[in-house]
Amino acid sequence: MKTKLHIFKTVAYHSSFTKAAEQLFISQPAISKSIRNLENDYKTTFFLRKRNSIELTDDGKAFLIYANKILDLYSDLENHFINKHAKFPSLISFGVSTTIASYIIPKILAKFRIQFPQTNFKVISENTEDIEDLILNQQLDFGIIEGRNTNRKLQFKKFIKDEIVLVTNAKNEAFKKGIINIKTLHEIPIIEREIGSGTREIIHDFLSTNNIKKLNTVVTLNSTEAIKNYLYYSDNYALVSISAVREDLINNKLKIIDIKDLTIERWFYFVSRTGYQSNLMDYFETYVRNNYNF
Repeated sequence: MKTKLHIFKTVAYHSSFTKAAEQLFISQPAISKSIRNLENDYKTTFFLRKRNSIELTDDGKAFLIYANKILDLYSDLENHFINKHAKFPSLISFGVSTTIASYIIPKILAKFRIQFPQTNFKVISENTEDIEDLILNQQLDFGIIEGRNTNRKLQFKKFIKDEIVLVTNAKNEAFKKGIINIKTLHEIPIIEREIGSGTREIIHDFLSTNNIKKLNTVVTLNSTEAIKNYLYYSDNYALVSISAVREDLINNKLKIIDIKDLTIERWFYFVSRTGYQSNLMDYFETYVRNNYNF
């Protein structure tokens, strides 16, 4: 049951069977079968299937609330019984890139310390390039970063898939249909992250493949939080992680503008030096995977 619920939650999060299959490293037919079995078990339909997308039905939205609660209980159960004898050093130090540091890792660490209050954490938050350098120089043993796994001196394991979306102030009345083409993306005023940012690197790689050599960048800032705070008072635009703006979308502070024929996706990775092995790192990686909530 736990596996079925996790599959359901992943499909709901991505609104896509294909993306859920990529995230979970299982086939799309297996994803579809699992969802059908759940719908048969509960004699309802959880997703409306459209030509190029799916969306939750009212029953699907209600089921997601229960699924989240049950998966949280599973996690608490495993942490209490399976891991209750685990021993950790008094301090765990690791690095994370800035998006992960702000929007993903804090709630995982808070939950960890409820179970293991004797363990403290020192989290180094820098852009992806800097975290990789710290690991290569043996100042850190491992980390979680955004970007691409291209450095042969480092070993990467996929964590979760992320999407970069174009956002603007929710009150911005331009593009009322909520969609633009790639040519327009080239023209609108953009707020960007600094050089060295994993998010910036991914964005420019994707845009380069679509023959966009340069954005109309009007301001460069060194954090996603700074970019969001800028957008609260401006009708400019920014390409940011969907993980960073979920609360802003719910609270109607920002909105997404779709880009026709362009989807920007990237993975977050666990990273360490090639050949480095550690029981602590392996356990912490497993804990993060099991306790990550979309």
